[in-house]
Amino acid sequence: MKNLLLLIAAISVIGCKQKDTALNKVVPQEEMQKIFNEIKTPFKYGVVIEQPDDNKMVDSPTIFRKNDIWYMTYIVFNGQGYETWLSESEDLLHWKSKGKILSFTKDTWDANQKAGYVSLVNTEWGGDYALENYNDNYWMTYLGGNTVGYEAGTLKIGLANTATPTSAALWNTNHSPLLTPEDEDARWFENKTIYKSLVIRDNAKLTGHPFVMYYNAKGVKDNFESIAMAVSDDMLSWERFGENPVITRGKGICGDAQIAKIDDIYVMFYFGAFWKPGAFERFACSYDLIHWTDWEGEDLLAPSETYDKEYAHKPWVLKWKGVVYHFYNAVGDNGRVIALATSEDLKK
Repeated sequence: MKNLLLLIAAISVIGCKQKDTALNKVVPQEEMQKIFNEIKTPFKYGVVIEQPDDNKMVDSPTIFRKNDIWYMTYIVFNGQGYETWLSESEDLLHWKSKGKILSFTKDTWDANQKAGYVSLVNTEWGGDYALENYNDNYWMTYLGGNTVGYEAGTLKIGLANTATPTSAALWNTNHSPLLTPEDEDARWFENKTIYKSLVIRDNAKLTGHPFVMYYNAKGVKDNFESIAMAVSDDMLSWERFGENPVITRGKGICGDAQIAKIDDIYVMFYFGAFWKPGAFERFACSYDLIHWTDWEGEDLLAPSETYDKEYAHKPWVLKWKGVVYHFYNAVGDNGRVIALATSEDLKK
């Protein structure tokens, strides 16, 4: 009986601690510092995806693992608009292009812009980085639009799916836009255009819903870019969450969120630009995916090499076999490329 009472008491204490953590809206500075020490990548490895040619620019890596092979989706701009490509790697360092997975179409709402970002990648830090198959499909949201040019016109969030995410075959894009700046419920900070999106699975339903989307958007009045939230029960129908951005500086850009879960803390990797010179990598932390504590210390990544001397931004960060890999969009002497920084010097 005594042992039973002790067990009940222990479970009660654990439950209280979990509840207290969930109710804590601010991540303490000492915890933020621990996270920074865990995720920092001071060693620049170099460029891993080059421009296909002088007229094409690459951007926005998203990385997952399937059947012991790494895959990266990324976007290519060729003057007309964005298309989405797929590459593969055995070691995260050397990548081989497989081909297009989203391309231009004719007379559709997304005819000239399809910049894709794979959904439902396992967010566990140091985990398997697998893609979740939901309803017999793999999913991807994308920046879509029908205007020719670099992020031109009114951009919206589209949805694509496939049964074969590791093949260089076009995904199905026969869906209506999920969210647009023209929606009746579009908020003040997203009623001009919407950019990159990320969808994760929230098994704990901290928002009350199993699927959570983070996306950056710009408003008509203030013209700065912030990170917003939306939620869904089925991946197909989405509702906006909250009245204000979850991350903003009130000027410049905060964008391109990626989520990782380190112990009981969610980490949002994102980039900042133009609220101080250049473009650079930042992060924020949360206990509940809703309230975010922004890191106020040094940049997680900043320009330092000839190939990223203009911008070092748009993160995808993972930990594998004890090494942190920070993929990012680098702009410099090599044009617009994808580069890599690591927690250990892999060039030795």
